[in-house]
Amino acid sequence: LVVASDPVVGAVEGAGRLLVHINANDIACKGGEPSWFMVTLIVPARDGTECVRRIMEEVHAACGSLGIAVVGGHTELTDRYDRPVISGTMLGPSRYDLRVDKIRKGDLILATKHVGLEGMSIIACDRPDLLSFLNAKELEEARSWQKDLSVLKEARLLRDLARYMHDPTEGGLQGGLLEVRRSCGLGIALNVSDIPVSSITKRAAEKIGFDPLHLISSGVLVAVVEPDKADEALSRLSVAGIEANVIGRFIEPRGECKSDSHEELWGILDLPFA
Repeated sequence: LVVASDPVVGAVEGAGRLLVHINANDIACKGGEPSWFMVTLIVPARDGTECVRRIMEEVHAACGSLGIAVVGGHTELTDRYDRPVISGTMLGPSRYDLRVDKIRKGDLILATKHVGLEGMSIIACDRPDLLSFLNAKELEEARSWQKDLSVLKEARLLRDLARYMHDPTEGGLQGGLLEVRRSCGLGIALNVSDIPVSSITKRAAEKIGFDPLHLISSGVLVAVVEPDKADEALSRLSVAGIEANVIGRFIEPRGECKSDSHEELWGILDLPFA
């Protein structure tokens, strides 16, 4: 039985849906099937039961789409907070044993979709004023990325091939890889030019001033595979219509890792309104 717990602290619109996906993704990355979900909601009293209803309707819809049962939780109204505090715990069975200590030198790193898609979708939904340089079609595309935050499909395709899988949330792709590097004790040779970044995200990064590799990236699956399994992994993903690239490999460590895992989203959301 695999268990994972994660909160949502940055999003407003679609927060209930996001809560389901980030917790389901953690189970999927362990090779499991997300099956049972519990939700804790602490909601400002001024927002009332209408806020609870909205969040739980989103949770219900997202769980229904993934075949997950909501089996419990806790809800309260309080005057102690100005914004909702929501957290979820997901459980699911797994027949696989994917662990970071199985990674070996020479293993390859695959990444699906495009980095920063979660952060960009949150900005597009909650702070569209920061994206005034996008046309209406581009803004709607960024908002639509909220439908792409699940990695369950690709995780199912790769769980029998991968040594380890990871869903890079806080700190984005760079932060996620830093976690893996520190846990396995190896170095990473990253092919930055092969990391998929949407042209919309690139423009936003230039205009607003942030690093896409440090933007929260639920929906991107990072999978570690042996070199002789990489072609099969990429083929499976391609047949399923999921874009993926080999973005690096594990190498001998070269001194102390001085990278950081800061998250760009919080500073962006705190920018003054236009």
